[in-house]
Amino acid sequence: MRPQDIVILLKIVALGNRPWQLKDLAQSLFISPSEVSESLNRSVQAGLIDHRKKRVNRQAFYEFMVYGLPYVFPQEPGRISTGMPTAHAHPAFRKSIIAQELYVWPELEGQERGAHIEPLYPKQAKAAREDEQLYLLLALVDMLRVGKLREKKLAMKELEKILLHE
Repeated sequence: MRPQDIVILLKIVALGNRPWQLKDLAQSLFISPSEVSESLNRSVQAGLIDHRKKRVNRQAFYEFMVYGLPYVFPQEPGRISTGMPTAHAHPAFRKSIIAQELYVWPELEGQERGAHIEPLYPKQAKAAREDEQLYLLLALVDMLRVGKLREKKLAMKELEKILLHE
């Protein structure tokens, strides 16, 4: 697995029942079609998407994100940067989680300052700006990667709702 594989699967989840083609994923995520194709092949091999490469195996994906992702793609917050809020700094969580330290994906267009969190792939913030559901899912992933116990529990609960009960 590569980090962008997670983002591609999250995008498919964010699309819900809307039809899509490989070129649509590539265009909306700012990733080449060949990279998307290779990613989907890896995800089939890992059992995270069906053999037709259209339906995410939500149970397996949830388990991987909760139990594997923090170990496979760990992250330590870095220097203070300007960027797009992520993890518990995402607008959806600011009221429920009060924290002194904010996390951001560094980017030139960013409005917030916080500790630098390396995104899973370089154009992640740009793709998240265009898709609110993807942005929420990526912030939840970052809560699993860098959050304390409270944030991780919230992320697990929210991901369970989105992946297993929708």
